[in-house]
Amino acid sequence: MEDVRDLIQIMTRRFGFLNKNCCSVGGVNLSVVQSQILYEIDRQHKPSIQQVAEALGTDITTFSRQVQSLMKMNLVKKTPTPEDRRVFELSLTTEGTFVAATIDQQMNAYLNEIFSHMNDFERETVIRSVKLLNEAMSKAGQCCAPTQG
Repeated sequence: MEDVRDLIQIMTRRFGFLNKNCCSVGGVNLSVVQSQILYEIDRQHKPSIQQVAEALGTDITTFSRQVQSLMKMNLVKKTPTPEDRRVFELSLTTEGTFVAATIDQQMNAYLNEIFSHMNDFERETVIRSVKLLNEAMSKAGQCCAPTQG
């Protein structure tokens, strides 16, 4: 039997390289974590700081520093919620929306290139398998609590 952990480790590493190599847009260089934060803010509608930190499995202190750096780059806005001024919601600035969309286009182009080496059946099998794996991981109670989504 194949070493499943090794297969997943290789895939994770390659996807990490993909993230690392795609995060430069118009002179703005982002870390993988910063790119993931932009993605989550864009994906969710005005999420709270806590919601994004939980989705990424990041502790709030580390996450807050990353958000501050994104705010200094003028990519993210932090606004107190009307209901509770102590809770802040995050949104992308116009520049942040452009950067997030550009990274998204780059990632999708690369994924399309990967899938271009497969026929329709293989592509559908991989996508279905990844969905199954994500679903099973969300139900597993051990080790690393997977993120939602």
